[in-house]
Amino acid sequence: MSGNVSQDLSHCSPVQGTSDTSQLPLVEELTPCPDLESLLQEFTSEKGLLVLDSARDAGSLGRYSYLMCNPLKRFQIQQARLGTDPFETIRRLHRDLWRPAISELPPFQGGFAGLLSYELGRSWEQFPRAINDEFGLPDLAVGFYDWVIAWDHQQHRAWLIVHGFDDTLDSQCTDQAARRLREIKRRIDAVVLQQHKPVSPQPNQGTRLEQKDLAACHEVVGFPGIFSNFSKDEFLRRIERIIEYIYAGDIFQANFSQRLLSPATMPAADLYLNLRSRNAAPFAGYFAWDDWTVLSASPERFLQLSDNEVETRPIKGTRRRKTVPEADLLTRDELRESKKDQAENVMIVDLLRNDLSRVCQPGTIRVPQLCEVETYETVQHLVSEVRGKLKPEHSVWDLLAASFPGGSISGAPKVRAMEIIAELEPTVRGPYCGSLFYAGLNGEFDSNILIRSFTIRKGWIQFPVGGGIVAQSQPRLEYEETLHKAAGMLAALKP
Repeated sequence: MSGNVSQDLSHCSPVQGTSDTSQLPLVEELTPCPDLESLLQEFTSEKGLLVLDSARDAGSLGRYSYLMCNPLKRFQIQQARLGTDPFETIRRLHRDLWRPAISELPPFQGGFAGLLSYELGRSWEQFPRAINDEFGLPDLAVGFYDWVIAWDHQQHRAWLIVHGFDDTLDSQCTDQAARRLREIKRRIDAVVLQQHKPVSPQPNQGTRLEQKDLAACHEVVGFPGIFSNFSKDEFLRRIERIIEYIYAGDIFQANFSQRLLSPATMPAADLYLNLRSRNAAPFAGYFAWDDWTVLSASPERFLQLSDNEVETRPIKGTRRRKTVPEADLLTRDELRESKKDQAENVMIVDLLRNDLSRVCQPGTIRVPQLCEVETYETVQHLVSEVRGKLKPEHSVWDLLAASFPGGSISGAPKVRAMEIIAELEPTVRGPYCGSLFYAGLNGEFDSNILIRSFTIRKGWIQFPVGGGIVAQSQPRLEYEETLHKAAGMLAALKP
């Protein structure tokens, strides 16, 4: 397309030789629409590469994807401390840098994005940190991204959006934005026109932790080369302990997990593309930061904020899919009618309604969807939806403070459940059960729950799996459910 870049999307070539910021951000539609997989490989060696990927067509849930890298600013917190605001600087900048949205484009048009690890919740709630942390990932790693490639899968279109901020974020310049746009567009065109084939680099493994240095390492029976931080017998005993806590009146439910491990043997981008093809999901993602990478095929939205409307979509209740269609339908019906799974889901819906009530307007919290079955590549889930209207005096950062970490991966009551999790799980969760998110300069926000996810560092791939434990839980079945949830990830590990 030709003409001048402006808010009018019919004019998509950058204006040269001017510093008039009224024309920012610069926007260029990418024609033909580039392939996300190829661009991931093209940019995989860049710093802070983040892909927020609707890898599965799920209607409105799977409509948009984004790719960005080389953040102008980085924000990192190694370990959260109670009573501190981890978003203090980001909150101020987000308010000061607000920009109106371009309505014709996908909702994220540049801004803040990155990782919130599970233990970031210790900023707001007093619960112990697990004893062992061999991999030492930060509790918060966020970048300010000046440019983004945004896909609208319903329209089969994509755009490059560039704001032109300087490194301090104090000013914008159209000349700078135009230079940045030209350089990124040149690389995109080279991939689209197949002038060269991107090649994924070999994995940056750094110093591999010796197996003896891991907190616990038990080979999983039936899965050669896969290790867990629990033996099967010990995992069952810990579930029995949770059930004792439930009968003692401490909690109603706790989400309990085992950490699976495998040696890292393939490039992170290749592993992600394997995961993407074998376990497609609407809230998938790829995030490379320093010497570690998070890869996710998450089916679960944590929080979305759009036009002051909050949405969260908790998953509770899982069944393994069957290869015979008739049996698969019976499994779906069994899940839908399971009193145990319904109770588990409704408990978390009530918890989330309570969390949202802290920052949402009275009378606006509602449950449009309760315990409906959604089908994925290897499992079926019970999914609910909770909505509310954010109070005008609150921001998305207040919403996160009221809700993080998500109720579906902690338990009810939340704080006591997290105390029990820290007592019974020997290792920190890190990114697992945390969130990948974006917070746009236009106020749009979306995030996932990091389940069905790999974390790569120090020569190992971590992929914890867990489930909600309630009074009716049978430890053996809960253990088997964790392996069902791992099926798509285990398949992705195979070349």
